[in-house]
Amino acid sequence: MAIQIKTLDQLKLMRKAGLVVAQSLELMRAAIVPGVTTNDLNKIAIKILADNNAKSNFLNYHGFPAVICASINDEIVHGIPNDRPIEDGDVVSIDFGAIIEGWHGDAAFSVIAGTKDLDDQKLLDTCEESMWRGIAAGKLGANLTDISFAIEDYIRSQGKYGILREYGGHGIGTEMHQEPHVLNFGAAGMGPELKPGIALAIEPMITRGSPKTKVLADEWTVVSQDGTRGAHFEHSFAILEDGKPFVLTATDGGREKLGSLGIEISNLL
Repeated sequence: MAIQIKTLDQLKLMRKAGLVVAQSLELMRAAIVPGVTTNDLNKIAIKILADNNAKSNFLNYHGFPAVICASINDEIVHGIPNDRPIEDGDVVSIDFGAIIEGWHGDAAFSVIAGTKDLDDQKLLDTCEESMWRGIAAGKLGANLTDISFAIEDYIRSQGKYGILREYGGHGIGTEMHQEPHVLNFGAAGMGPELKPGIALAIEPMITRGSPKTKVLADEWTVVSQDGTRGAHFEHSFAILEDGKPFVLTATDGGREKLGSLGIEISNLL
């Protein structure tokens, strides 16, 4: 397994890409209200890419036709933006990436538009917190599947959620998807040791029911087979030369969330 190791200067470029992603996702999150379309959100992302002289790593990726993935309710990931208005109570998942000088950033979030169903909100909260638990487990000297175990362990502690098995996190750098693949389930203590210069995108995907999925006729949109709603969160993080993590796609580098889990972030970026 060839894992790309980045220099500090390369991680600084990834941080620039990550900040474009963070800014875009914040603006799209604020724009998600009933009546807005996912094509409207795609236009927001296009403008921010242009304003920052950044490129999309989604557009034309294996033929994907947009700069964001927009998935609603039982659509869990890889949904294609369209002109269907978002409805009150919809669970909306947005995945977005950017490239700066050849280096990639990638992140995602889920949010409820308008009226919040408490069970849907718990689904989202569980998914998001599991992502942070996974990042916190990605310590210097840990093994890759320590991340996988931390994600699954938290999700299982919160209820009977379906953890997608066909999809997971990944390495990121000069390509959006690199080795290693990061499972969102499994035993700890396996896989490569985590070292300075490693950058990973951590992205749990869960449903309120079965983990089984199918791909729609558009050959992109992944939906739950049982029709239950899903959630998807993602951040890209790296381990720096000082042995501390830094979340490349979080505005504060992950200081608040990781700090609440007892993890100090690097000050090198």
